[in-house]
Amino acid sequence: MGRKLLGAHTVLVYVFLYAPILVVVALAFNGGRQVLYWEGFSTRWFGEALRDDTITEPLKTSLIIALGNAVIACVLGTMLALALARMRAWVRVPLDALAYMTLVTPEIVFGISALIFFVQAGLWVGIESPLGIWTILIAHVVFNASVVALIVRARFVGMGQALEEASYDLGSGPLSTFRQVTLPRLAPAILAGGLLAFTFSFDDFITSYFVSGAGTTTLPLRIFSSLRFGVSPAINATAAMILGLTLLAIVVAYVVLRRSDDARRSAVLVHQV
Repeated sequence: MGRKLLGAHTVLVYVFLYAPILVVVALAFNGGRQVLYWEGFSTRWFGEALRDDTITEPLKTSLIIALGNAVIACVLGTMLALALARMRAWVRVPLDALAYMTLVTPEIVFGISALIFFVQAGLWVGIESPLGIWTILIAHVVFNASVVALIVRARFVGMGQALEEASYDLGSGPLSTFRQVTLPRLAPAILAGGLLAFTFSFDDFITSYFVSGAGTTTLPLRIFSSLRFGVSPAINATAAMILGLTLLAIVVAYVVLRRSDDARRSAVLVHQV
């Protein structure tokens, strides 16, 4: 009886969490203008959304920020992961705590802190309104670099140092070893971390809300602002496109990590044999 109640409670929780998302996706294919009344299947609102400049411009801004954030976060996160794996414990532990703190801090606290920092930094350099696309990008990079670092570090620690040591024994220097041995083996983890960083940045609302300036609007901010005037079918279609792009990036990241892990296990078995 207890298991049945637990199972029923679990089902209700999932329905509570995901039913509204399914409703929004279903209504995105509603052919009529009345959001809450089904008037036939249609994809017209996806075309309407992509022809609306008030939607496509924030979409371009979100893509630019997300792509820039993914590239920078991959570089900084990989450097941090490699450095942490080689540091002494008394240096590594505080930096580990700092990286984890970035991830576990409530996003609203992170957003407020970023806002205060950028405003104060702007006053120090004489800029009255420093907020804009660059502040959104920097705030996203600070968060997502930690995400990439944790993924890459787990991969780096798990793959061992035998091949790197063999490369050194054969006369290769640190840069050659990194380029020819370490980087190719870390590439799947870096790619997966970059895809997750892109996803977190593309659909971020809270941090972007605090650090965006006048004239800088991302797609989640555009959707939120339109809700004050009621939900339109075009907004449902836009939300469905965001969900689809986010799920695609997450699935690709999962597949990349899974195949990389399977390949590593196969190599270990072949080496043992």
